[in-house]
Formats: sequence, C-alpha cells, structure tokens
Amino acid sequence: MRELGLPAEDGQIASFMTYLSELRKWNRAYNLTGLKTSRDIVVKHFLDSLLFRKVLPPDVRTLADVGSGAGFPGIPLKIAEPALKVYLIEPTQKKALFLRHVCARLGLEDVEVINKRIEEVEGLKVDAAVTRALFSAGDFLKKAEGILNAGGILVLSKGPKIAKELKGIDPGRISLTDLRLPLSGVTRHLVAVKP
Repeated sequence: MRELGLPAEDGQIASFMTYLSELRKWNRAYNLTGLKTSRDIVVKHFLDSLLFRKVLPPDVRTLADVGSGAGFPGIPLKIAEPALKVYLIEPTQKKALFLRHVCARLGLEDVEVINKRIEEVEGLKVDAAVTRALFSAGDFLKKAEGILNAGGILVLSKGPKIAKELKGIDPGRISLTDLRLPLSGVTRHLVAVKP
C-alpha cells in the first residue's frame, strides 16, 4: 500500500487479513477465485483493486462495483476509503452470499450487495462505476452509464489489448492511466470514461 502511496493503518491491514482468511475458507467450497496462494490473492486481487484509488476523482462519495465477484475492487476500495458508500452488484447467488458474509465479518457499513445483473438494476445513481476486466470498454459504457450521477465516471482495469477495445469510443471522453502493480512487474491500464 505504501508503494501505491496509500495510507496503511493497522485496522485496514487487519481487515485485509480477515478478508484473505475468509476468501480462502469459502474458496474451498465455492470456487470464488482461481488464485490459490495468499501472495497471489494479496497482489492480484487486493493491490490490483487499490490501483483504482489512483484514478478515481477525490470527490467520489458513492461507488458501484459491477460484477463484483468475490468483492473486487469494491471491498478493498471500501477498506481503504471507509467513507465511501459502496454497492456490490453481483448476479451469482453464491458470490452474493459470500459478499454479504464478508462485509458483516469485516463490520463494513454503507455497503449494499445487489444480487442482480447490471441491466436489471433500477433506481441506483452513483458517482463512479468500476469493473475489473469483466466487460469490454464499449459494453461497460452501454450497460453502466445509466447508473451514473451527472458528472459521474466509469473506470475499468484492462490488460494489454486495451487499444483495440477503445476503438469507437470518442477519445475526448477517455483518460488512460498505466500503473505498475506492486510486487509483480505487471502493468495495468486503467481507463476512465466520462459518458
């Protein structure tokens, strides 16, 4: 977290350790992540999720994690930024169950698990919607722009084929930030899109 320039308080580290423990325990029965080692989970899920902090505007108060899965990036962002109101949108029942369990276990307040597909969500408005590699940039824009407040932002984390995905989206709406994932040497491409 220090390498990312983020504060790392003891309580936050303890929350991440509890999250890791619960994820590994539930993963045996529910297959929530293909990553098996604690190191891989910490680097490729926790730290990867925290990269979003580097591109989210400081005035974001409400955030939707679309296709949250086992809580990435929404739960790490909430741990790092306790004042955020977070909506974890996850259509798979067993993953939604895990999300509710782990949020209760971590004592996270102002987190709501929505067990639906993004297309079925009604009446939700947020400052930012985020996702990790789940959708193409164009698909995410189409599916999620309806839940954004005026002036809201969409943020996606993408791999090396990012240029191809951004074709057809007005470049004036896109901000691309390349960030190195700590302890891995991997570069992530964070794409912020203003609808």
